[in-house]
Amino acid sequence: MTDTLTATPTRARDLPQLQDKLFLTDGGLETTLLFLDGVDLACFAAVDMLRKPGGRAHLERYFETYLAIAKEAGTGFVLESATWRASRDWAEPLGMSLEELAACNREAIEMLVDLRRRHETPECPIVVSGCIGPRGDGYDPGKVMSVDEAREYHSWQAGIFADAGADMITGITITNVPEAIGLVQAAEDAGLPAAISFTVETDSRLPTGDTIADAIAAVDRATGGGPAYYMINCAHPSHFAPALLAGGEWTKRIRGLRANASRLSHAELDGMEELDAGDAEELGREHGELMASLPHLTVLGGCCGTDHRHIAAIAEAVTR
Repeated sequence: MTDTLTATPTRARDLPQLQDKLFLTDGGLETTLLFLDGVDLACFAAVDMLRKPGGRAHLERYFETYLAIAKEAGTGFVLESATWRASRDWAEPLGMSLEELAACNREAIEMLVDLRRRHETPECPIVVSGCIGPRGDGYDPGKVMSVDEAREYHSWQAGIFADAGADMITGITITNVPEAIGLVQAAEDAGLPAAISFTVETDSRLPTGDTIADAIAAVDRATGGGPAYYMINCAHPSHFAPALLAGGEWTKRIRGLRANASRLSHAELDGMEELDAGDAEELGREHGELMASLPHLTVLGGCCGTDHRHIAAIAEAVTR
């Protein structure tokens, strides 16, 4: 691995999660809605909630549950919009026009801005992040776009987020380097800082086979250190902890984790019909152990199978 850049882009330096204060974020929104709340979620897309009667109120209650955990723990909070699967290609599968999907993206951000107005305190600063998922599947990179294709594709959603008042953009479950680079460039075009959260497999590598270290180096090299920071998501700590604990300057670029509840592989999870919620207390302890060795981690949340119980356990373990 070579040439990892550590300089933070100027416009991202005001993000409070880049300081020493710990920030929480939510768990697995889609798995919570589908498996715990019994919501019929079209295309596994949480943005569909904004078309359902009472859907916005349901999402607000979901986020308020997590905000209460953050206030109790004395942390900040990153509100991540319900737009992981709300980019242009999903309009037709969701039965929407592009204009309708754009309106849902705007509402998703405006809802979080309103939640911040109602819940932010000096002790609990709140960041509004526009969530952008991969163009395809979060487990399988499929046909990898070129950097220019990814920049053009993600610019549509990034522009909406900027206009609606988001503080930043987070690319969640990004599976490959060219899409990560293009997404960062799209965020820059919209005037917003970006974080990139990579999906990793049980061997701690991206689905394309790249190591986390090499992926970070490649994105930083191509964007001049563009991302405000990096995250890892959609994997259990046992899958990525060995790579992080092995150390290296590159690990300081990772500021956040959104772990799965389950130790199963993506292939195993794909084949399941029931939710594997793992062990929340164990997940909390594992995060506490990671924080002891990686104190630069400042954003902690969950991914598939996690809910407010897991985030509460993580908060207790790392603030104890």
